[in-house]
Order: sequence, then C-alpha cells, then structure tokens
Amino acid sequence: MNSLRRVLSLSLLTAALASTGLAQAAEFEARNVKFPSASNKGHPQVLGVEKFAELMAKKTNGKFKVQAFPGGALGPDLQTVSAMQGGTVEMTVMNASLLAGVAKEMAIFDFPFLFNNTKEADAVSDGPVGQKLLDKLQEKGLVGLAYWDLGFRQVHTGKKPIAKADDFKGMKMRVIPTPIYVEFMKSLGASPVPMAFTETYTALEQGAIDGMTNPLLNILDSKFDEVSKYLTITNHMYTPQAVVVSKKFWDKLTPEEQKMMRESAQETAVYQRKIARDEAAKVLTEIKRKGMTVFELSPEEIAKLRERSKPVVDKYTTELGPIVGEMYAAVDKARKAK
Repeated sequence: MNSLRRVLSLSLLTAALASTGLAQAAEFEARNVKFPSASNKGHPQVLGVEKFAELMAKKTNGKFKVQAFPGGALGPDLQTVSAMQGGTVEMTVMNASLLAGVAKEMAIFDFPFLFNNTKEADAVSDGPVGQKLLDKLQEKGLVGLAYWDLGFRQVHTGKKPIAKADDFKGMKMRVIPTPIYVEFMKSLGASPVPMAFTETYTALEQGAIDGMTNPLLNILDSKFDEVSKYLTITNHMYTPQAVVVSKKFWDKLTPEEQKMMRESAQETAVYQRKIARDEAAKVLTEIKRKGMTVFELSPEEIAKLRERSKPVVDKYTTELGPIVGEMYAAVDKARKAK
C-alpha cells in the first residue's frame, strides 16, 4: 500500500512538473527576430546566426523565431545599426570597431597589432574590458551580448603584390569606414578608400581600388580570389564580431527572455569560434589551389608596419582615454596566463 502511494505521488509530481514546464513554455510570446549579417550563407558568421536561432527556438518551445538575412540583404552594417536604433531590425553581428560611431571606445579594436593570437583576443573580449565596451552601447540604443570570430585581417590586391612594407605606398586600399583604419592605411603610405563591404567586389573588379584587407574566411566566401591575384599574410588586426540587439526590442522582452538571449549568444560564441578557426585553417590551402600568389611578410617587414602605425596608436590612445590602459593591461594579463 505504501509502495502504491509512493508511485501515485511520483506520478502526480511528474505530471505537475510537466504541466509547469508547458505553462512556462506557453508564457513566452511569439517573437520574430530579423538577424542580418554581411557574410553569405554557409560562412561561419551565418552559421553562428543559425545556431543562435536553433538555441532560442529550443529554449522557448519554438516561440522565438530568428530569421537570418545573410549577404547584406538588409543593407550595409552601418545602415543596419541605424535600423536597430530605430527598432525596425532586431539583431546583427558585425566588426566591433564599426560601432565606434555609437561608442567611441569600440575603436580600440582597430588598433593595429593589438593581439598576437586568438587566445589573447578571446580572453580580453570575454573578460571585464570586453563587457565594459559592450555596456557602453546601451545608452545609444543597442545591447551587446557576445563576441564571435572572423579572424585576423590579411591583405589582398589585384595587380600589384604587397611583398614588403614599402609596397603599400600609393596603393588605393579599401578600408573599414572607421577613423583609425583610415589613418592606419595613411601611415603605411596607402590611399585609404572607406567603403561598405557589400560594394568591394565590384570596386576591385573595376579597379576603383587596388586592394583591401580581409580575414581569410571572407576571401573565398565573397569570391575575392576572382578579382585579386595576390594575398599577403600580415595578421595586422583582429576585430571581434559584436553580437548586438536593438534596445527597443530588448526592452519588450521579459527578464527570462533577455537571459536566454544573452546565454544563447555566448553559447554560440564557443561553437562559432571553433568552426570559424577550423575553416580559416583550410582556406589558405584552397586559396593557393585557386591560383592566388601568397606572400608572408618577414618579422623585419612587420616591424616596419608596427613602427609606421605607432603615431596612429599614440593619437587614439589619448583620444579614447582610460579604456586603452585597461585594454593593454588585459592583453598583458592574457599573455602571461598559462
């Protein structure tokens, strides 16, 4: 008899818990989220968007529907930022430094040769300094959730190779439309051409620019190998990808939904970074197979680039204020960590 009572009690408890779970799932409102990105379908950036969508759907019993818009389908990155501030687009992922127009301190991610490797970049981005930078976005209508990966930037050109530091002189180089990147290219002797990423293939094809910089992942994804003969490995800049939400949308969410979004973006970061880095390791071999000539600058030539860009770093160290010291302290700590 006692055994039967225990079985009945357990059955009732199980039913109650199941009922509670269904009730909680039912409490989530239907949410439709537009999540654009500049990269094309199949790119690790877009795979991250799709993974995030999968996690959110699972956690909300299908109520939270995230739709990917790859390939710049909703416009260039900065146009997307304005749409998010206005509340017509819910999310995006982009180079963190592009958000310098929203929070000037984000420009620090454009400092040349800031990180030596991805281990340092992850430690800093996921730590207090990275979070402090994301927090600065809120007063301008955006909420930062996490940082994903795109890789270190390299240089690719059409007609003339960059085989040494002096080869930058006189080259028309597309740059991310941020002040530091413009001045960085000027410091190398190049003529910077700020341009939205979505316009660059045609610009290279038509000769409006001589070259540009990109992480390896972007070169094949955007078919730049078709309009660039030469690739130069410089690892001159690593810019984390900021995952950002419209604050107007964020403020409509329950605390539980906000928590799930943040956790899902951070969980996706682990997945997305791995596939991005695994894929980048394969890209270089494929680039060579497709016929691009690859140059790797010597330590002496890299030292010249560092030296020439030093005045840019010095200028913006003063302009950006205390965050620069905090960033370099965090990088130093990451380098010393075992």
